Amino acid sequence: MSFYENRILPHIIDRACSMGQVMKLRGQVVPQARGRVLEVGMGSAINMEFYNPDNVDMVYGLEPSEGMRRKAQRNLSRSPIRVEWLDLPGEKIPLDDHSVDTVLLTFTLCTIPDWHAALQQMWRVLKPGGELLFLEHGESPDDSTRKWQHRITPGWKKIAGGCHLNRHIADLIRHAGFEIVELENLYVPKAPKIAGYIYKGRAVKPAQA
Repeated sequence: MSFYENRILPHIIDRACSMGQVMKLRGQVVPQARGRVLEVGMGSAINMEFYNPDNVDMVYGLEPSEGMRRKAQRNLSRSPIRVEWLDLPGEKIPLDDHSVDTVLLTFTLCTIPDWHAALQQMWRVLKPGGELLFLEHGESPDDSTRKWQHRITPGWKKIAGGCHLNRHIADLIRHAGFEIVELENLYVPKAPKIAGYIYKGRAVKPAQA
């Protein structure tokens, strides 16, 4: 991992993902987590303040970036919830089948190189009837914005930790077999439209799966 990826990029991503309106959205999604939670792309543990300790047994924090794990220590120290780091990418989740009750994705699916493999791993470790909570940015339905997203993404992902601006998050989740039961789409106020179109919601793994 380069000096930029390990020392500089974590600060940039943390700042961009902790704007006031973004934090408000996190506060609407994260408290829904229950039981044993897998947070994919835990980053600087910015979500810890929103977990309800009465409802969460523990959190597996999947985060391959050493810089992000180092930056997370302050947020972890403020929370009573136990966190176990998993130092691997989303395509390789070192947990048993059907071992977690909730999977949490916040501004992560845009960066995973093989999103399909990662979602299949999330499907594998999630218990039947378990929930996938998501708060992601992605492809806009507006033609002009979408064209710019496709145009900019090849260069953007080189400087933004692999971030794709143009992934249709809901379609990716459905393609992996999850059933989306809640979905809200919106633009983050005052954010650039190319990076501010939000997919926020909840999906389930069918109980018979």
